[in-house]
This record gives sequence, structure tokens and C-alpha cells, in this order.
Amino acid sequence: MTERRYGLKDNQARAFNKLIRISHQKLCLVTDTIRGLPLARAVDVLKFSKKRVASEVLKTLLSAAANAENNHKLVADSLYVKEIWCGKSLTMKRIMPGPKGGARPILKPFSNLTIILESGTPIAKSQKPKTEKKEKK
Repeated sequence: MTERRYGLKDNQARAFNKLIRISHQKLCLVTDTIRGLPLARAVDVLKFSKKRVASEVLKTLLSAAANAENNHKLVADSLYVKEIWCGKSLTMKRIMPGPKGGARPILKPFSNLTIILESGTPIAKSQKPKTEKKEKK
């Protein structure tokens, strides 16, 4: 396989979503639920999630799937979430009046989201082998 721009392989597609109006910690809670899942299962998980940001993640996931089908000629049934990550973006700073003429800061964070889909079978998450404790004599 040859690599294309941004270090992607021929069987991978990606999508960005920039300036999502939520903190990256809350966004990571949703992205962790779909990491490594097949595309159809990830869409179902996001549709029935109660988190507000799940709709933004679903929109980005479907965009990555459309990129894979239209731009890279990959089959949608064989796609799975290879990588998904979120990061901080800008933070709007506002001021709320406080007691005795003071001010209190209000921070309104934004986040970025990147999803990489890959064609193939997902690799099962490796479990740590259990180590046996040695008995003392």
C-alpha cells in the first residue's frame, strides 16, 4: 500500500470538524464510545446517545464515510473507526459581574474532531494477560 497525503493509506479516509462548541473533555467521552467499532455499529451508538455533542460526531462520521465511498472507492460495509481524536481549539473569554464591583471570568471552549476510517476488519482490543502471583515459601 502506498501512502497519500497526511500519512493516510489507500484504504483509509478521514474527516474533520472544527470549532465544535463544547469542551474537549466532554467530546472525548463520546469519541471513546465508538473507537474501533464498525461503521454501522458506531452510527447506531451515536444515534441513541443522550449526549448533546453526539449529533456533531455523527455528522463528522457520516462525512468520513461519504469521503471513503466517493473519493477513495471503498465499500461502506467494510469500514470501521480506525482512529478518532479530539483536541482543544480557541476559548472565548467573557466576563460576568461579580460582587463589590468585581468581575468573574467565563470561559467558552471550542474543540476540533478528526475521524479516520479504514477498510477491513477491526482489530480486537488486546487484553492484558493475567500474571500469576508466585507463592512465597
